[in-house]
Amino acid sequence: MSQITEIRWHSRGGQGAMLAVRTLARAAINHGKYAQGMPEFGPERSGAPIRAYNRIADQKFSLYCAVVNPNVVIVLDPTLIETVNVADGLTKDGVVIVNTNQPAASVREKLKLANGQVYTLDATGISVALIGKPMPNTPILGALVKITGLLSLNELLDDIKQAFGEKFSPQVVEANLNAIKKGYEEVK
Repeated sequence: MSQITEIRWHSRGGQGAMLAVRTLARAAINHGKYAQGMPEFGPERSGAPIRAYNRIADQKFSLYCAVVNPNVVIVLDPTLIETVNVADGLTKDGVVIVNTNQPAASVREKLKLANGQVYTLDATGISVALIGKPMPNTPILGALVKITGLLSLNELLDDIKQAFGEKFSPQVVEANLNAIKKGYEEVK
């Protein structure tokens, strides 16, 4: 059986988690991998806590359920750490990536995490500076590929350029590419 990387996203409605999940799955598939990207919806509205999931592998797999033992947890809204056990079920060698300007050691303490690795990135700050609005999902994708190696930075950028180029102006595409690069460079 192939090794499947399972990712659980914690976000609030409107922060772009669903777009990131679909973007990551599409990029993985376009570069020869098998992938899923799915939401966990309820009666949520903009601002409500949500979860979304990715699975990525080099071989076919048949899992169609929520991710309960993630290898990677991504937290787009750091206030969720106070109200949701975002690290619940994290594998022993798992990774948590949090959108915050706080140091990773401080976030590790808040999570009460004994195992695994914690990375932080001011993804909101990057997106406001480069895209002009708070879309932390974009820089987080850069951090994710750097930390996990699921895709190369160039594979992700090429896919974004193609997919976004069909819908957005060259300036919007370039701003998103730069935000991904900055997230890749600045994750700690």
